[in-house]
Amino acid sequence: MAARAKPFIEPISLSLPSPLDLKHTRDLDQYLRDQGLYESQEEAELREVVLGRLDSLVKEWIRGVAALRGHPAEDANSKIFTFGSYRLGVHGPGADIDTLCVGPSYATREEDFFGSQPHCLQAQLSALPEVDNLRAVTAAYVPVMEMKFCGISIDLLYARLSIPLVREDLDIGATHTLRHCDDQSVRSLNGCRVTDMILREVPSVQNFRTTLRALKLWAERRGVYSNVTGYLGGVNWAILVAYVCNLYPNAAPSLLVSRFFKVFCQWGWPTPIMLRPIERDATLSMPVWDPRENPRDRTHLMPIITPAYPSMNSSYNVSECTLAVMAEEFKRGDEVCGLVLAHGSGGALTDWSKLLEPLPFFEGFKHFLQVEVVAANQEDFDVWEGWVHSRMRLLIKSAGMMVDVRPWPKAFKPPASQQQQQAQQLRCFYFMGLSKKKPQVYNSYSQAMIIPQSKVDLTHPVNEFAFKVKEFEHRREGMDITVRHLLQRQLPDWLRAKADSTTAAPALAAEAPAAAAAAASASSQPAANGGVQEPAAVKPQLVGSKRPSLSAEMAELAAAVAKRQQMAAEAVAAPASGGGGTTQPPFRASSPEPSDIQMADVEQQQAEGQEAPPSTAAGAEETAAERATASEEATLAAVGDVGEWTVLHHQPAATGKEAGPQQPAKKPIAVMLS
Repeated sequence: MAARAKPFIEPISLSLPSPLDLKHTRDLDQYLRDQGLYESQEEAELREVVLGRLDSLVKEWIRGVAALRGHPAEDANSKIFTFGSYRLGVHGPGADIDTLCVGPSYATREEDFFGSQPHCLQAQLSALPEVDNLRAVTAAYVPVMEMKFCGISIDLLYARLSIPLVREDLDIGATHTLRHCDDQSVRSLNGCRVTDMILREVPSVQNFRTTLRALKLWAERRGVYSNVTGYLGGVNWAILVAYVCNLYPNAAPSLLVSRFFKVFCQWGWPTPIMLRPIERDATLSMPVWDPRENPRDRTHLMPIITPAYPSMNSSYNVSECTLAVMAEEFKRGDEVCGLVLAHGSGGALTDWSKLLEPLPFFEGFKHFLQVEVVAANQEDFDVWEGWVHSRMRLLIKSAGMMVDVRPWPKAFKPPASQQQQQAQQLRCFYFMGLSKKKPQVYNSYSQAMIIPQSKVDLTHPVNEFAFKVKEFEHRREGMDITVRHLLQRQLPDWLRAKADSTTAAPALAAEAPAAAAAAASASSQPAANGGVQEPAAVKPQLVGSKRPSLSAEMAELAAAVAKRQQMAAEAVAAPASGGGGTTQPPFRASSPEPSDIQMADVEQQQAEGQEAPPSTAAGAEETAAERATASEEATLAAVGDVGEWTVLHHQPAATGKEAGPQQPAKKPIAVMLS
């Protein structure tokens, strides 16, 4: 009899859940329902109706395009797929639905999907009375059409296949579907392909969903849910949870949440997280994540690899600062979960509220960098704010070399009364908490300790950030930013009040108590297109249902992590494979050589067609911080008064054309850290 194939992810424990595990799981599920994370039956049914209506509309649209292009209208077909949180089955009340429209080769994105011509889908949707707030974002990395359809938020992407006929039973999970597709279509298709493959890789879909709901709420409240900022987004968290589900295939969600923190507070980054071997296809020859071949891949700090071809690092935005923040939160989560799960055996906590409590962000720092984003009207503000937010990670990375930075991922908007007092410009604020770097010990021929300076000058990182921001090609008059250093006591009262309400309520929670009450009695709804059938549970290979002792299990976990680290070292030493099929996962156990980092930076600058920003002076010879020596409070107050950097408006040239922005008015941003 042939030996059974070894799983790619070897389980740490196959034990069945204990009665106490099941009790903790019921408590966790009830807590999530009390927080309003489950939608009502009425909203779930409305979503199904909206998706069915949208599918009918795109089929009608493609028949018109086929007739216009000279193809048989009776054979024309287009199809709607879902992905993201809705497809995973972890969406909450009011959440948007990520959808993908797949069309044939003769229907183009530029001429048929987007556009104001009568045959274009955008024009046809705009004319419908049930569609509101339709906005086409054609310049995005993945072009998208955003709208409200019967009150349901829809994000609609388009993928143009290379075939003239889209069958109703199309399998977009097949790799050959990507053949001859443009890059934007590949990225759009992979949203669905990755989501479906994650669901196929987990032992229990229901346990995966409950665990992911809890951890998404935790990440939102602790301020580490944002791929753009340099934390992790929805796909990243889903892959991490799926990985832990494979380590403990029979565990209940309460134990999976606990083991999630236990695993990742011990994980040896940059060892990558992978759900399956990286696939290669010699016929498509698309680049895949491989640090042995790609110098830039060696610079990734927290690689979380997507399971669908072409496999990519979904967390390339993570910086040293944001990785350090998440490591601290993983450690805290591990400690709190230990107290929660110990209840019933003399533990201290009886529920999950401590783990999922909001982070008091503005109480945890004495110093902040404030980035104010301003625009003249709503349309300009939406575009400008999105651009500035996408560039924020550059400031986080450069400032993080000098101080410890903790960025808050969401913007704060002042109340309407404050907006009216400031020339009716639309504005929002992003904040980063600043603290002194911890001393570091370096071992070479002798041991040395580097003690960071208490006074730092952040002028150069801010200049670099502004240099990138002002390159925005669609920048108009009124689109400005201002960067300031603020002390905690200088924060406005409205900000503190809004911070309390923002962090106290999860982003996925319903505001209406009635919706939450209705959701409490409703079960989790399946995803669109028939949902996902839950795979049969893995049969345990251990006798009995009692879990091993915690110390024994943690020893197994430590051994498993060490084994993966050894695999990393061996994989890095092995030559890269150039053939087809699957290969040994390209783990990396050590940091890249400096030459590799420099090479990646040069390649990135050449690819972007940009030069490095010019260096600026370190600041004034004598700052307010240097003059104020009476006390620490006096020093901090004086420094806070001068920490400002402003980008001025565009100034129109005499010819009537827009000229570039004036040279910014700069003041040194010097910070004295205690």
